[in-house]
Amino acid sequence: MSWKLASRTEKMNPSVIREILKLTEKPGIISLAGGLPSPRTFPVDDFARACARVLQHDGAAALQYAASEGYGPLREAVAAQLPWDVDPAQVLITTGSQQGLDLVGKVLLDAGSRVLVETPTYLGALQAFAPMEPMVQSVPSDDEGVDIAALAASVGNGADQARFLYVLPNFQNPTGRTMSEARRAALVSKAAELGLPLLEDNPYGDLWFESPPPAPLTARNPAGCIYLGSFSKVLAPGLRLGYLVAPPEVFPKLLQAKQAADLHTPGFNQRMVFEVMQGGFLDRHVPTIRTLYRQQRDAMLGALERAMGGLGVQWNRPAGGMFLWLRLPEGMSAVDLLPLAVERGVAFVPGAAFYAGDADPRTLRLSFVTASSAQIDTAIGSLADAVRALRMRPTL
Repeated sequence: MSWKLASRTEKMNPSVIREILKLTEKPGIISLAGGLPSPRTFPVDDFARACARVLQHDGAAALQYAASEGYGPLREAVAAQLPWDVDPAQVLITTGSQQGLDLVGKVLLDAGSRVLVETPTYLGALQAFAPMEPMVQSVPSDDEGVDIAALAASVGNGADQARFLYVLPNFQNPTGRTMSEARRAALVSKAAELGLPLLEDNPYGDLWFESPPPAPLTARNPAGCIYLGSFSKVLAPGLRLGYLVAPPEVFPKLLQAKQAADLHTPGFNQRMVFEVMQGGFLDRHVPTIRTLYRQQRDAMLGALERAMGGLGVQWNRPAGGMFLWLRLPEGMSAVDLLPLAVERGVAFVPGAAFYAGDADPRTLRLSFVTASSAQIDTAIGSLADAVRALRMRPTL
């Protein structure tokens, strides 16, 4: 038997992060690599009670096939919690927000069409778009996100116009940066002027530490944006439950793509989440996540100050989310640093994986939410030792 693969499979590549996570299975490795929420935040007891209620009161429907759009009460709850006027008919429940990226790619991208992304951007989005064989163009970005002048020069026109810009305004993965109010206003205004749709991904927006981020891009121009959200970071990723909000012009095709992909997201999971959300649960639960993650961020910042002083390593101070972004001194590579770090018992993700264009080899991403404060202190100390070892290597 001779299997002939589709040409698009050449664009499919394994996740660098998933490959690195295999390293963390080795005994003694402290992982700062994966973007995994802390299991300490999972409301297990609340889900146990919700599970019992769903099975007792709505078990047959929960275990049956269901509407592709999603469980009606959950769609209404999602619409109600968003900070702009949303018709529940525009809400599509997805199997994780990652599926939302896949559906948007299938509906809006052709082979050879252009899509714009930040520099750097979320690796999972690049993977989701790749099978559609687009031309992914990285737009120059700074500490606040996309450079507006560079964006205007990148959009193109006519048949060459970019199909959309993919952007994460809040506590971005991988950098942790947040787009300012002024930049958001400028971006939405310029995108509308250029006729450029925006794909806004917001899995981390509720995980702010000092103050909430500015209003979403979609709230400023709902007709020009598709919005992606997730329950993975505020409840549990194993539920694989997300959602998208789309304008009426594109919603039907996204729904049809969803039907072809998996018929519907598990109705049992949707009902459980809806049950858990009752009585203002998220208003009580999410602040506990913020408190824990803020403590973990502060532990990592403190460890970096103690261990990396004098090494020439730069890092940021994210105002929320799950990630810190580091930059090594001139001449160093995070890819070269990784095996030295693993030898010393710590893993991270080299930043090059997050670039659609020319990568900065000196960058790396650290996650601060799954390791304890003591583990963070140990891991950063080991990482500093690895940096010193790399610096001592003779140059060829």
